[in-house]
Amino acid sequence: MGDNGNMPTELLPLFPLGVVLLPRTHLPLHIFEERYKEMIGECIRNRSEFGIVLAADKGIVATGCTAVVEKVTREYEDGRLDIVVVGVRRFEIESLDTERPYLRGLVRFFNDEESEPVSAELKARALRAYRLLTATGAEEAPAPELDDPQLSFQLAQAIPDAEFRQALLMMRSERERLRRLVEFAPVQAARQRYAAHIKAVAPWNGRGPDLARN
Repeated sequence: MGDNGNMPTELLPLFPLGVVLLPRTHLPLHIFEERYKEMIGECIRNRSEFGIVLAADKGIVATGCTAVVEKVTREYEDGRLDIVVVGVRRFEIESLDTERPYLRGLVRFFNDEESEPVSAELKARALRAYRLLTATGAEEAPAPELDDPQLSFQLAQAIPDAEFRQALLMMRSERERLRRLVEFAPVQAARQRYAAHIKAVAPWNGRGPDLARN
């Protein structure tokens, strides 16, 4: 299940973003800022991890997930990159370092604290919640890896809400994450249905098609 990380490790390069990466899930990124070109270039050459953290209004959130570059899908003449990364392990930031052009953090890795297996009934409810979300989603969600012992992270790919994903990332109980997914799925599905409705009526500016032609 990974390194529990009782002691802080070496400085980890940090990439603040408006999204939350989850362990063993994929995320496409477009790298265009010079400091992050440098950072990602070093990580590719060294095959090393960097940390993705959620950028909040008052700074970065202290809990994130490391990533490794799985593939480079496009290289531009000006040095920009399109890459796909995969989440590896969760961490908490102990302190920040600003000596490089990009942030680095002294981090402590952590994992789940419980060892009891999740019931088949809870997994089934979570999978039904996932199907509900994917049925109402605007975009096709990735197929989850059902044999992942932390299935919740796979299922949460169907939820774009960064605040909710961050809450799951910080939890140290698979059972609690699955319960939260089951509870949150109807709320998210309702949001997605409403967004789809607004998108459908937007071309008419709130009017019917007959009125819109006048």
